[in-house]
Amino acid sequence: MCGIVGVASESQVTEKLINGLLRQEYRGYDSSGLAVFGKDSNQVQVIKRPGKVSELQNAIEETPMIGNTGIAHTRWATHGVPTESNAHPHHSREEVYIVHNGIIENHQELRTTLKALGYEFESETDTEVIAHLIHAKREITESLAEAVRLAVKDLEGAYALGAVHIKEPQVVVAARKGSPLVLGMGSNENLIASDQLAIADYADKFIFLEEGDTAEVTPSGARLWDVSDKEVVRPVVVEKALGETIEKGEYRHFMLKEIFEQPEKIKALLEGQLTEGGVPQEIFGPTAPEVFEKVEAVQIVACGTSYHAGLVARHWLEGLAGLPCSVEVASEFRYRNKVVAPNTLFVSISQSGETADTLACLRYSKDSGYLARLGICNVPTSSLARESDLVFLTKAGPEIGVASTKAFTTQLVGLLMLTLVLGRSHGLSAVAESSINESIRALPESLDAVMALEPLIIKMAEEFDDKEHALFLGRGIHYPIAMEGALKLKEISYIHAEAYPAGELKHGPLALIDAEMPVIAVAPNDDLLEKLKSNLQEVKARGGELYVFGHSLESHEDTVSQFIELPEIPELIAPIIYTIPLQLLSYHVAILKGTDIDQPRNLAKSVTVE
Repeated sequence: MCGIVGVASESQVTEKLINGLLRQEYRGYDSSGLAVFGKDSNQVQVIKRPGKVSELQNAIEETPMIGNTGIAHTRWATHGVPTESNAHPHHSREEVYIVHNGIIENHQELRTTLKALGYEFESETDTEVIAHLIHAKREITESLAEAVRLAVKDLEGAYALGAVHIKEPQVVVAARKGSPLVLGMGSNENLIASDQLAIADYADKFIFLEEGDTAEVTPSGARLWDVSDKEVVRPVVVEKALGETIEKGEYRHFMLKEIFEQPEKIKALLEGQLTEGGVPQEIFGPTAPEVFEKVEAVQIVACGTSYHAGLVARHWLEGLAGLPCSVEVASEFRYRNKVVAPNTLFVSISQSGETADTLACLRYSKDSGYLARLGICNVPTSSLARESDLVFLTKAGPEIGVASTKAFTTQLVGLLMLTLVLGRSHGLSAVAESSINESIRALPESLDAVMALEPLIIKMAEEFDDKEHALFLGRGIHYPIAMEGALKLKEISYIHAEAYPAGELKHGPLALIDAEMPVIAVAPNDDLLEKLKSNLQEVKARGGELYVFGHSLESHEDTVSQFIELPEIPELIAPIIYTIPLQLLSYHVAILKGTDIDQPRNLAKSVTVE
């Protein structure tokens, strides 16, 4: 989950390195550091600090760093606590300096070998073995690039790394396996980073390194080698002004901005993809019509919020398209024996497209008998998008807040559109499809109406200021929405929150109910409402405090502590609409708790390690 950046330039690089870290701080903010040296100097300046990048910035103001080549890192801790000694860059004998994102699984074995060669270790990290390993290889080779290519052959696990050497002061060498890495080409400088956005202000041409690639980067250009050490040329992507899209503007936090962006993002997603004739199959890829005609079942794999989107989609796919659908957590999917039904479409969902567990499942699926692989993703240049047979891009734009919001709702819209195109071949009538299309078109307006409820949600949030636990309830398709609401609350307010199917209350959770346990219910006017009301009465009878989001207060007047009325909306799109007030509730509770909303403790946005 760490973020790395490197620059080889004819101009000063420190500010570019810091900006690159700030753009990637969502990937980890336990510590940060950078190493810089000039093109004519063998003196390396290194500053590392525990904590956020702002701590590093303060240190640099006191000790300015001047140089034309450098690497930098913002850390999400895996091996070793967040201390200055465990912060990157790591070095070997003050000659090789590296930054790394990933996990080296055989680091203990390598550490033993390197100690026997006389190398001394200063940290607890798995990364330091890479620095010493590269140094050892550089002693017997003529270039840093060759040393890195030799060193990575000894590594087991995942890595995206940037390396520099005092004997090659204008060179940054990069390598990747299992973790993303992009090369940016600018004017008299070239850059590397974990995320394209990190270097978007300085480059307008990008190369996305492929699995096993190594790159040698200088101010004037770059050379690339593949996993077999053959020099290769990779496609160049031309894009401009990406960096302009990630400012908070008038909003206090990125999360709030991203919540309120949802109507316009969904509207943009629908443009050109929801026509008068419905959803064109081709938006999923040129071979989609041929593939979709054969689909007899669907397997969805995802993590976190994306997993909740998959659970909602299961209801749509089975209810509308009549297709059996299985949804599994990506981190568990590969570790059991599976029976793959004939003509099963494999669907992986990820905001970043770089989630390690989800990518591992995608790669596993290629030899597992699936009909085809569809990736649903927000980043067109991601590994998920590049490695899937079919792709649906959610077009949510950069999502900086660690707690996902607009990525979730755009995923839901994409999954509903997938349901419609699959349903055509499995009995969904033209009349029903047309009605659903109209409901989808009305989504932006419906979302705007729900956003207007924010003052009421702020008042509800005040009841949670002193709470340490919360229980979320839903039934049917809204149980995953309750799960997402609980996840948001725990992510950013640090309140322990759990979600249950409301019908399961009597099988254990009722033991938790008292006046100090707020119970939040998702209660749309659907076929399960009466059953849900009975479950809420069980809570009320035991002194519980009920906070209900629903359509009609009359149905709950004798039960609830607070009720927020949502507009009447078609049942199929209700999960998307009911997501919004839960996002806002979590946000405003976190405001009262005084937590770091955009960068909650112990978390990172893009989980690129297993």
